[in-house]
Amino acid sequence: MADRIDPRIDPEGKRLPIKLDSTSNGEFVPVPLSPANRAANRLAHEFASAFSKKLSFGRRKFLTSACGAASTLLAFNAANAAAGRSGGFFDLPKDAALDDQLARVQVGPAKDEFIFDVQGHFIDTPKGNAKSAEVFVKDVFMDSDTDVMVLSFVPSRRDAEPVTIQAADAMRRVVEKLEGTHRLLLHGRVNPNQPGDLEGMDELKEKWGVSAWKTYTQWGPNGRGFFLSDDVGIRFIERARKLGVKNIAVHKGLPFGQQSYEHSQCSDIGVVASRSASPTSTSSSTTPASSPACASRPTSPAATASIPWFRLYKRIPFPRARTSTPSSAAPGASSCAILSKQLML
Repeated sequence: MADRIDPRIDPEGKRLPIKLDSTSNGEFVPVPLSPANRAANRLAHEFASAFSKKLSFGRRKFLTSACGAASTLLAFNAANAAAGRSGGFFDLPKDAALDDQLARVQVGPAKDEFIFDVQGHFIDTPKGNAKSAEVFVKDVFMDSDTDVMVLSFVPSRRDAEPVTIQAADAMRRVVEKLEGTHRLLLHGRVNPNQPGDLEGMDELKEKWGVSAWKTYTQWGPNGRGFFLSDDVGIRFIERARKLGVKNIAVHKGLPFGQQSYEHSQCSDIGVVASRSASPTSTSSSTTPASSPACASRPTSPAATASIPWFRLYKRIPFPRARTSTPSSAAPGASSCAILSKQLML
C-alpha cells in the first residue's frame, strides 16, 4: 500500500506506521501510556533512523515499507523486554527490518492473513459528507486489509434510526460488486424492551438475511435497560434460536445514564449461558476488563462447571492473531472481557 500513500502526507517521515498510543472510542477515559510504551515509541523512531540509513532510504520511504513496519514491531519487542515484561511479543526475525521480502512475508501482503472486522459502523448521510457510504467503502474495503466486516447498528427508536436496515442492505450490495463477494455481513438491531423489535426479527432474518443480532442491554425507550436474564431477554434469545440466527452481539460496559448502569454490567451473561447447552455465540463489546462495569456476580464452582462455555473454553480454536501485542494490557484482564469472546448459550 506504500505506493498509494500521498507523498504530501508526512514528507519527513515523522509518523510511525504502528504507534502505541493512548486512545479511546469514547466509551471510557483513555488509559495513559506506560513508561515502557513511551520508550517503545522513542526506540521505534531511533530504529527507523538507523535502518533507513543502512538501506539508503529516506525516513518516509522506509517507514511506509514493510521493513518500516517490521522495524517498529521489533522496537516494541526490545523496549518491552528491557522493561522486564515477559508477556506476548511480535513474532518476526530481526532481519526483517532490512530485508524487504522477508518483511513482506511477516507483515505485508504476502502474509495473506484473513482480516475480519466484527463490528463496523457508518452514518447514513448525504454524498460529500466525510462519513458517507462512499468514504466507508473506500476506507474499509479498498484502502485497508479488511477482508470481511460486520456492519452493526447503534441503539435507537424504530422511527429514528441513524442507519436503517434498508441503507445497510444497499451498502452490502455496493460491496458485493467489488472483488470477492459476501464481504459485508449485517447485524440485525434488536432491543427487545422496545415495542415491535421482537416481532421485527422475522423480517430481519427472512427479508434482509442478517447474520447476527445486535442488542444494547443498557438502552431502553424509557431510559431504562434490561437484563438478558429478564423475561424480555429470554424471549429475545428464544426467538433468535427459533429463527436459526444464533449469533448475538451484546454491547456491554457503557451505561446510558444512571438508570441503566446496572444493565451495562456483565452479570446476566453467565446466567443465560447456563440455561441451555445449545451453541449460540454471544460477543460483548466492553470497556477495559479492569472496569467496574465488567464485574460479574460471584459464581460458585459447581454452578460454573455446569455452564457449557466454561467446560468447552479450553477447546475453543481461537485463530492466531495477526500480531501478538507486548503485554500492555490492563492488569487483571480477565473474566468478562475474555470469556465474552465466545459464550455458548
